[in-house]
Parts: sequence; structure tokens; C-alpha cells
Amino acid sequence: MSPRPLHRPAAIDGQSVDVAIIGGGIVGCGVARDAARRGLRVVLFERADFGGGTTAASTRIVHGGLRYLRHADFRLVRLDLREREVLLRIAPHLVKPLEFVIPFADLGAFHRLQLRAGLALYDALAGGSTLPRRRTARGVAAFYDARVDSPERLAIENLLDAAAHGAVAFNYAEVTGALRAGASVTGVRVRDRLTGAGTTVRARVTVNASGPWFDRVALAVAGALPGRIRTTKGVHLVCRPVADRALVLFSRVDGRLMFAIPRAGQTWLGTTDTDYAGDPAEAAATGEDVAYVLDSLRHALPSLRLQDVLHTRAGIRALVARHGRASSISRMHSVVDEERSGAPGLVSILGGKITGYRAVAEDATDAISRRLGVAARATTAEEPLPGGRGAGAEGSGVLPHLHDLYGSRAADVMRLAAERPDLARPLSPRYPDIGAQVVLAAREEHCVTVADFLWRRSLLGDTADQGWDAAPAVADILAGELEWPPDRRERELAACAQDIERTRAFRAR
Repeated sequence: MSPRPLHRPAAIDGQSVDVAIIGGGIVGCGVARDAARRGLRVVLFERADFGGGTTAASTRIVHGGLRYLRHADFRLVRLDLREREVLLRIAPHLVKPLEFVIPFADLGAFHRLQLRAGLALYDALAGGSTLPRRRTARGVAAFYDARVDSPERLAIENLLDAAAHGAVAFNYAEVTGALRAGASVTGVRVRDRLTGAGTTVRARVTVNASGPWFDRVALAVAGALPGRIRTTKGVHLVCRPVADRALVLFSRVDGRLMFAIPRAGQTWLGTTDTDYAGDPAEAAATGEDVAYVLDSLRHALPSLRLQDVLHTRAGIRALVARHGRASSISRMHSVVDEERSGAPGLVSILGGKITGYRAVAEDATDAISRRLGVAARATTAEEPLPGGRGAGAEGSGVLPHLHDLYGSRAADVMRLAAERPDLARPLSPRYPDIGAQVVLAAREEHCVTVADFLWRRSLLGDTADQGWDAAPAVADILAGELEWPPDRRERELAACAQDIERTRAFRAR
């Protein structure tokens, strides 16, 4: 695939670091940032693309979790409401306030009272939030949380800050085993999925932050730690516009709290929560999943039909293993130093959700620091992410959509466009995205495939055609930047077409 040698794991073969992180979702990227900022030597390996698993398949809201009050999970709600404020402050270009409306005229008197009490408690747990407080009118309640339309870019910004403090990260690099000294884990063995090359890296601490792949990684690295998580599938439907406000609704099938969220000219509906035992990489929406969401929400969105569903998103959550109904299992995380489990040198991260990723990473880095005797404290709640620093791009000649993606880093895109006018042209008449974004993604953001750009470096994957109209132009630019062989462009487009087909396969079922 002609990757640049210095950007691949072989460049650090045989080296030693303080921390090796397995998993490049939002949590692993958060650990890389925190640990690097504390002065630790850090390397991160991700078997696919950064933020491409559970992170990409989320509902894309930053919230305390109103529904978790039903289960009296006050600790989780309080933590995530605090972290909501942190993210609004350190990543204002990516995390923005969002008002939710809850229609409750058709609820019984008890449930209306319960809802009012829940919203009052939600406000109380939020403490000194900068967001507006709840309000109610006849038959309707409204409250604020926040949205993050690209959690994948949130992961990338954590990696950019980690790299600025000396960390190294590799996507498409799969950890296949561990280096051992007796029972102790002393590093990792890695296979580069782009070149096939093998690499070994020694580490004083190895972190399993692989989310739904946790048990598989634990078995490969420690040999005796499976069975620690419970995996559940969440499915979202991306539909033609059927709601002009963000709505909180209750399923007519089982009473589950669900969402309808306007996004990128479409409406996202979801989500499901069902046990899943397969390979997380193969998760897809079934006809039954789609029918459940439609049946759950049609009472509130009476115009909703199957033909309104453009495509789907499916992903796997990794929950701390407990018995009970899938949707009732706590999303609270757990960080475990595996010395007590007979695998010194290994730290495991179980559970968690996007809103609290920074706090999860801080807990994990605290555990790493204790093991290594490092006294430095976390600074990730105070220091903005790269795009959140400096003056905003509004009114400065920067294209509006660039500010929402890059924040203050949008100026870097515009500089590339100024240097090469051909890069200032849109990738397609259908979208505002320009060629300079692709070049920046390839040079600074670990973008190595067309799908990386469409789905995880831009918002093109959320459009009605999932960016397909821009795919040829993206492939042309990447081919030049990454020096692809002649047949690579067509293989890339075929892979994108296959990815898109998977999101629409429910129709055949």
C-alpha cells in the first residue's frame, strides 16, 4: 500500500517506551494524550483506523445520560455531566450545545411526574453548568446536553496533542501477542496490516484499551483474562429529514428511551441495545434492528417509513460484564491493574462511554503513573485540544464548514489551498469539502485510505450518499500524496462501495 516508512511501526522496531496502548478509539487516544502530557514515552497501536469502531458508531451526543437516572446510576451521571462541561471548554469547535425536546402529553400522570423529577435531578447533578436549565410547557419539556458530530475527529485531536508531546501512534497495526518476562507483560508484538511487517516494542506498562475487542486482546496478551466484558450492539438509522428538533422519545415496543437528532440534513434515529457475540468488526444492522427502531418511534413520527431510511450505523459497546437486561447494565468504567490477576505490567480499561472518555483516560493514566512512580498530574481538563486553541476562524476568510471540523487549525487547511489553487476546489459540487482537507489528512492526521477520509476525517460519510460522489477526487489526491501503485485507486473505490453496501444491506434481509 506504499505507506511512508517513518509513519509505520517498523520505524520503532526494538525500541523501548514507558507505555504501549492497544486500541485507538476515543479512550485509547485519550490515554495517549494524558500520558504524553505527563512526560511518559508513549506508543499507540490500532488494528484498523483511529475512532473507527465503537467511537464512530455512537449516537454522537455528549450527555450525562438522562436514562441512567432510571437505574439510580447517579455517580455515572454526575461524572459525565462534569465531563460535558470540560469538553465544551476544551473542544468548542467539535462539542456544541444541543437542546432536546421531550413530548410528554401522551404519558400518564405518574410518568409525567417522574419525568419532571428526573429533569430537576439532572439539573441538580449538573451543578454549575454553563448550559441553560430545563423548561417545561404544556405537554413538552426541554433541556440541554451537547452534540459531537465527529467523535472520530475528537479522537484525532487527542492524538495530535499526544504527538506534540512526543507520543507515536499507528493505525492498521494489530497487536498479535506480548513480550513476557515470566508472568510479567513487558511489551507487544505487532503486525503492520499495510505492509505485513512484524514489529516488537518493549514497554514498562501495556494498556488494553481495545473496547469490544478487549477479551480477544486480553487472551493474546495475557493468555488468561477473557470474560471481563459484555458486548451489546447499537444501531442507528440515518433517514431523510423527519424531525426538525432533537427529540427524546420513548419506544412503543419496550419503553426504552430513544433519540431523533437532525444531523447533516438527515435525521438520526436510535438506538438499539442487544447482546452481541460476534466479531465487532462485522456488526451490521439487520432487518429486525431496523423494524424495531421504526416500530418504536412511528407513533411520534407518523410520516416515518422504511423507504425513508437511507443507511445505517452499527457498532458494539463494551460494558463491564454484569447480569441483567442489556440496556440496564451500567456504562461506568473500570480500570484494573492486572498484577493482582497474575499479569504484572498490564493495565485494563473496561467499559465507559464517549462523554467520559477524558476522565476514563485520567483514571487509567493515574494507574500507570502509580506503577511507574510518576508524580505529574493530569492537565487534560484544563488544556484545550489543538483546534480549540487561539482565535476562532469565524469571520477570518475561512470556509464555515472548516471551522466546525478543525477549529483554529482551519487556517492550516486554507494555507494549503492558497499554496495550490487546485486544492481550493470542492471535491464534488454536492459538498463544501475541498482538496486541501485531504492533503492535510494524509500529511498530519494518519489518513491512508479513501474511507478514512470520507468517514473519519470529514463529515462526508454522514451525507445521503455517504460521500460517494467525492470518493474519486479523494482517491486521486491520496494517490499522489501517498504514492499509490497504479491499481490501488480502483481497489480503494471498490472497498468504499463495499462499506456503503454494508450499511444498506438490511434492505435485502
